[in-house]
Amino acid sequence: MNIEPIAYIHTDFKEKFGIPRQSGRVKSLKGVIEFLPQYQNADALRELDGFSHIWLIFDFSQSHREKWSPTVRPPRLGGNRKIGVFASRSPFRPNPLGLSCVKLEKIEHTKNGAVLIVSGVDLLDNTPIFDIKPYLPFADLIPNAVGGYADEKKDYSLSVEYPDGMLDCFKDKKQTVIDCLKEDPRPSYQSDPTRIYIMNFDGYDVHFKVENNVARVVDVVNFFKK
Repeated sequence: MNIEPIAYIHTDFKEKFGIPRQSGRVKSLKGVIEFLPQYQNADALRELDGFSHIWLIFDFSQSHREKWSPTVRPPRLGGNRKIGVFASRSPFRPNPLGLSCVKLEKIEHTKNGAVLIVSGVDLLDNTPIFDIKPYLPFADLIPNAVGGYADEKKDYSLSVEYPDGMLDCFKDKKQTVIDCLKEDPRPSYQSDPTRIYIMNFDGYDVHFKVENNVARVVDVVNFFKK
């Protein structure tokens, strides 16, 4: 069986660090889905604009490995607890396929064909998209569902502090940067309050420290002028 991309998504994350761990966590984080030429057919999108959300089936393109492991160590469990790969959303899988539910903001028709503007994304820039399906509330929403070990600790959010004006370079994306930092991008096993972490977003490196559940931005550097 041969599976090929139908599209690629473009986001503000050129590196994996800082990307929300689940879709929908940072609702303002947007992406643009551009179809490959052979799939730029308006008929393929007919009536898609009637749905508020869509499922993306995508390739964990930076997580390909020759061999797979039956167990993984989820970062949210501190990296020291093994669980079965099929009980995880780890990108390191026998087939590195991902599944994300995103909000369909609008369909834009350009000279190069239709593109999808989506939000609530959790994907790296230029991620290959294999398929798109509509989200069906009557079927996909399951009341009283149980989340296993993921229910053990739900609130990872940080407070975010930064000097006046330091995030102004992001303009209308400033709140998105703050919301991504609130999600605490660090691996759970890292807790050194003196360590400086770097999150690359929209062409800038955001330098920050974390202490007492507060992410403090200490510098913002233009990635292209370093």
